[in-house]
Amino acid sequence: MNRYGIGQPVRRVEDRRFLTGHGRYVDDLALPRQAYAFMLRSPHAHARIRAIDTTAATRAPGVLAVLTGADLARDKIGPIPCMSPVTNRDGSPAFLPPRPAIVADRVRHVGDTVAMVVAETLAAARDAAELIAVDYEALPAVVETARALDPGQPAVWDEVPDNLAFDWMVGDGAAVERALANARHRISLELVNSRVVVNSMEPRGAIGLYDPGEDSLTLWSSTQGSHFLRSLLAENIFKVPENRIRVITRDVGGGFGMKLFLYPEHVLVLWAAKKLGRPIKWTPDRSDAFMTDTQGRDNVTRLELGLDDGLRFVGLAVTNIANMGAYLSNFAPEIPTASGAVMYSGVYAIPAIAVAVKGVYTHTVPVDAYRGAGRPEAAYALERLIDFAARRLNVAPQELRRRNFIRPEAMPYPTPLGLVYDSGDFARNLEDALVAADAAGFAARRAASARRGRYRGIGHAVYIEQSGFPPDEFAELRFEPSGTLTIMMGTQSSGQGHHTAYAQLAAERFGLPLDKIRVQQGDTAAIAFGRGTGGSRSLPVGGASLAAAAEKLIAKGRRIAAHLLEAAEADVAFADGVFRISGTDREIGLEAVVRAAFNPAQLPEGVEPGFADTGHFTPPSPTFPNGCHVCEVEIDPDTGHIDILRYVVVDDFGTVVNPLLLRGQVQGGVAQGVGQAMLEHTIFDPATGQLMTGSLTDYCLPRADDLPPIEFAYNVVPCRTNPLGIKGAGEAGAIGAPPALVNAVVDALAPLGIDHIDMPVTPQRLWQVIRSAAARQAA
Repeated sequence: MNRYGIGQPVRRVEDRRFLTGHGRYVDDLALPRQAYAFMLRSPHAHARIRAIDTTAATRAPGVLAVLTGADLARDKIGPIPCMSPVTNRDGSPAFLPPRPAIVADRVRHVGDTVAMVVAETLAAARDAAELIAVDYEALPAVVETARALDPGQPAVWDEVPDNLAFDWMVGDGAAVERALANARHRISLELVNSRVVVNSMEPRGAIGLYDPGEDSLTLWSSTQGSHFLRSLLAENIFKVPENRIRVITRDVGGGFGMKLFLYPEHVLVLWAAKKLGRPIKWTPDRSDAFMTDTQGRDNVTRLELGLDDGLRFVGLAVTNIANMGAYLSNFAPEIPTASGAVMYSGVYAIPAIAVAVKGVYTHTVPVDAYRGAGRPEAAYALERLIDFAARRLNVAPQELRRRNFIRPEAMPYPTPLGLVYDSGDFARNLEDALVAADAAGFAARRAASARRGRYRGIGHAVYIEQSGFPPDEFAELRFEPSGTLTIMMGTQSSGQGHHTAYAQLAAERFGLPLDKIRVQQGDTAAIAFGRGTGGSRSLPVGGASLAAAAEKLIAKGRRIAAHLLEAAEADVAFADGVFRISGTDREIGLEAVVRAAFNPAQLPEGVEPGFADTGHFTPPSPTFPNGCHVCEVEIDPDTGHIDILRYVVVDDFGTVVNPLLLRGQVQGGVAQGVGQAMLEHTIFDPATGQLMTGSLTDYCLPRADDLPPIEFAYNVVPCRTNPLGIKGAGEAGAIGAPPALVNAVVDALAPLGIDHIDMPVTPQRLWQVIRSAAARQAA
């Protein structure tokens, strides 16, 4: 076994440069003659721009240009497109609103860009922006998801007076109606999946450069996929051949979905660079990111579950209102529909399901993919519903789940929502997690907490998600004559450890040490193709592409080795970095074969010099990671403070490439899921549309002391949809954590008669709920 190969807990090879301060982020880059951009943002959630006067700003010291929406229109710069439009349930197309990089006439959320100042220094650009006089006519705004469709609400877009962005459905509504009508029990629940601000450690940032000699544009930016941005910039924005635009992404300090997309600032720094003949750099501060980065979640969901006499699920109806914000971001409509709604089967054998999704416009920051992208929303709603139903039906939540699990022998299992689960043992994950969490001993621990005046609860959630889905991904393997290997990948690491994982896959195939392998990502001029990173696709799809390229090279190497060893190709085997003639001690190492590959005199007839090849892999269907989270909490009734006492996770990610990387991904995901469920609260003033939680002073992120050590284990059930058997792991922690935590909180407060509470379960909210419940009991 290769000590660097699949299954080995190899420490991350990229960490040395990060820990020694040699990471290469956008803000570390400074180009000769670089100028600086500052964006003037709208202070209104909804307003008409009557006039804009840039005279004073243009004359300010150090200012090179002040650009407005009128300038953008004159230069015929295209709007930012939505790339995932959906069709309404009646077959009609949904309206796709235009999104210019600078607004010329009407702003639709606080933070909309109304002008860009370019100056010699960032300070000069900021100062000049304060001199721009904008005459706004303030208009009424709507920000609340649940109220966006109410009659009489202000219209975000005149073309959609009712604010209905789309009306979409999946499943068999008639079958669900029949199932619910005949059900012995019907349980309904309405809940909120709260909005989150992404808050990646590194802000987005962008630098634009124009080369007049080549008539080409180069963008440096912190992204999750350089090729995707290049395609949109070329085809939709500047309308030039793709090879006239280069996008470079170096190290990325966190993405979580938010850095997948094309943003106005990408367009503006390139446009300004061409107009001014200078490199243009834009770096946001944290408050700017709060107003302009896409945000996540923000659903209001109503569910109704039917059960028979044996408490088996017979039908599920879901209606979801999903906030899109003011514009349709690149993939916004896909998140609650094709990504999320199809996951309402969960891990359960539910014969009839129908999910209706209504996307709504509001005067808020646009919403798009955030770690899990629709799957956490579905898992949260379903797992809360099942706990809620169990409490109403006086049955243990784990027992209700056991009765309804899809069995391993039913695989492959076609769900009523169009997916086919290829593998999974859901009951095993639940049982292992409950044993690891000592659920059997919980009653004694609860009693001990009660004696101290505390409320103690235990909750669990069993999830499944789709990841590693089509389309294809690309890899290129390029050996140098010395025998070292460069891996060119079309994905993009944003902290996951891609360089280590891909190097391990190559080490497994070629028998190489890691110090002979280099991984390159994020440069459209160096890497031929790529889909970027999203949906936990990098290892299941990118890794399979790498394996495909490796097999081609090994086949070529076998042919060269046979020629050098004067043997039949069929008699040559390859293992552990050595080509051997079967049944003999004659062999030749990979390094010697690679050297020979660059010497035409040593090659067999018909073999081209060099040792490089490419690989593509298109998965036939997604992978389906799954698992169980168990959370135990204690609540102080005097303050509403939650102590998470224990957190246990048992997951199934199929084949495990690196247990250390896997554990880190799960831990990070759990922290983000707990943050949403317990601490993070995005509040827009319903009267003005102002973001009231617009900085880290007002918006609470989880800290290390909010979580106990996360106890992590996994079951290996390889998937059947990629040759490596890998199921994506990057988002799973954020999917299982919110329902596990909220289920535990509700269990703790059950003695007070509380059977549901919406996220976030902040101390203030819990304190109020406890006081209200205590008052009711006293009455």
